[in-house]
Amino acid sequence: MTQRAIPPTPRTDGRRSALRHALAGIAALLFVACALPAATAGAAQASRTATPASAKTAHAGSSDTATRRQQTAVKHVSDAVGVVNRMSAEPGMPALLARARGVFIVPTYGRAALGVGGAGGAGVLMVRRTDGTWGNPAFFNIGGLSIGIQAGAEGGPLALLLMNQKAVDSFRNRNNFSLSADAGLTVVNFARMAQGSTAGDVVVWSGSKGLFGNAATVGINDVHYNQRLTEAYYGKPTTAPQAIDSTEINAQADALRKVLGSPPAPAGAGTGKGGAR
Repeated sequence: MTQRAIPPTPRTDGRRSALRHALAGIAALLFVACALPAATAGAAQASRTATPASAKTAHAGSSDTATRRQQTAVKHVSDAVGVVNRMSAEPGMPALLARARGVFIVPTYGRAALGVGGAGGAGVLMVRRTDGTWGNPAFFNIGGLSIGIQAGAEGGPLALLLMNQKAVDSFRNRNNFSLSADAGLTVVNFARMAQGSTAGDVVVWSGSKGLFGNAATVGINDVHYNQRLTEAYYGKPTTAPQAIDSTEINAQADALRKVLGSPPAPAGAGTGKGGAR
């Protein structure tokens, strides 16, 4: 007698289906577990590969900026030599330079300075040491002239002779300051000075005739220390007092020291028993 197969009950089919789903889920989890370490390792390797390249790019950009700033600073010092030669050709100026405690030279002031030092210009400060020799450069920017500037003036080279320690200390001890009567300083227009004048705290010379008009005194605003340019020049962090008071000799400024002149001779030098009576 032939036995007929008994069809599976719905309960048996449900168990088989659940088992298949469970096995599929386990297989998926195993695949993810195997693939994740490889993906993580690949991402880490890509990160290690990419980071040095970006760091090199950033370093190269920073190096290029520092090089450009150093070249700009050196050019300001070189250009200042020409300014001193030009101003020294004017009657009375060599005598004033010999008496000055410091000099601030802006090779290019005014409209031509746009892109060089902003609305005013970038300049080089040189201060005499206690032995009368000239020290090392420090860099400052100036904003504008508050008194006397003529409308439409093109500008050009500008120089400020600092005739006493009070004027020098304005640069050494302060930042974002003004040189004017309001700041307690007399700033005299060189073009209006009488021969033999005892001058004021600061004497301003301009290579552009008529820049100050007929004003006897002028004012200079927004003077501030250019730290980036100074540090690029010396290749290290440098404050204004450190640059001004440094006893080291910066050879790049030798030409500027030379045209500024030797220390003034002491009173009575060159006289003696055989001297003039």
